[in-house]
Amino acid sequence: MVNNNKIINDPVHGFINIPSGLIQEIIEHPYFQRLRDIKQLGMTNLVYPGATHSRLIHAIGAMHLMKEAIVTLRSKGVDIDSSEEEASMCAMLLHDIGHGPFSHTLEHNILRGISHEEISLAMMRQINKEKEGRLEKTIQIFEDGYPKHFLHQLVSSQLDVDRLDYLRRDSFFSGVAEGMIGHERIIKMLNVHDNSLVVEEKGIYSVEKFLISRRLMYWQVYLHKTVIAAEQLLIQILIRASELVNNSVDLPGSPAIIYFMKNTFSREDLNNKALLDKFALLDDNDFISAIKQWQSCDDKILSSLCRDLTMRRLPKIVLSSEPVDYEGSDGSGYLVRSGEVLNSGYDIKGEYIGILSKDGIVRNIYDISDMLSAKAFSQVTKKYFLCTAKS
Repeated sequence: MVNNNKIINDPVHGFINIPSGLIQEIIEHPYFQRLRDIKQLGMTNLVYPGATHSRLIHAIGAMHLMKEAIVTLRSKGVDIDSSEEEASMCAMLLHDIGHGPFSHTLEHNILRGISHEEISLAMMRQINKEKEGRLEKTIQIFEDGYPKHFLHQLVSSQLDVDRLDYLRRDSFFSGVAEGMIGHERIIKMLNVHDNSLVVEEKGIYSVEKFLISRRLMYWQVYLHKTVIAAEQLLIQILIRASELVNNSVDLPGSPAIIYFMKNTFSREDLNNKALLDKFALLDDNDFISAIKQWQSCDDKILSSLCRDLTMRRLPKIVLSSEPVDYEGSDGSGYLVRSGEVLNSGYDIKGEYIGILSKDGIVRNIYDISDMLSAKAFSQVTKKYFLCTAKS
């Protein structure tokens, strides 16, 4: 029998094995391949120039960590058959497939009010139709409808392989050392108790470090004030361009970008293959190309916003623990923007991270960790921002 497995060299995890069959078919699918032209961190490269890695390599890295986690669990007697392994690895490949251009930056702005998770699920179902039902188990695991709940927790929880990969990867490419978590040790400490994912107690310090690192990465990278300013500028460009297109102004741009600016869609429309195919044509390049062209358009607001982004002339931004009042807005809503951002270290109201003691008792890490009991860490931190144009 010919071995058609492939190997790729990932700068974060080293050599990653790509099994033949369904996994390779998913990677070759146009819905997945588009992720190579969508940056994992959106506009963050305007602050950290090395942060240009793609959603595609993150998905493959997360798939690799899922394989590592399953190997660990099997070594401890957890029953996971080959079909469940493949389905779980496919879930990690597909968990972010619904992201649009610049990842989270333009989420809810292209397909307004619809999250990338909803688009991901719709794309999974469409691929499942094409593959004649071979992704049924993957979808069940993704939606937490499969009997083995711990498999879903590996895909989506407060300690999932998605977070383990993106923290390490984003730290590597941004150069921010706070995200360099010990993901190998965390994976080796995983176990299953009463159908739930747990961490053996000797791994508690690695989990604490993971939670601290995630909180610090949010303030230093994901919610860096200059990143927020750049994201707000990009959102305003899309809003203004859409407004012009819907007022019969002829703007240059790819057919896909013009299509989504002209039309609005509901969640029911996600069942339409034609819409998903059209969405899959969008990537960062569509917006970068359009913004370069819109710099010279007749509309002074749009051309000015586009020139500001192209020249990295980002808005001034103020972060505050209290809502920011501002007087003197020009009334357009394009030159002055306000909003809020949230950062939480550990969600004490969500499904907790269980620590398995040697006597077989599972406890919430929040209850037994001195570090996590700190008020500042367990609470959600909200900051308000005000962006004003420099020009």
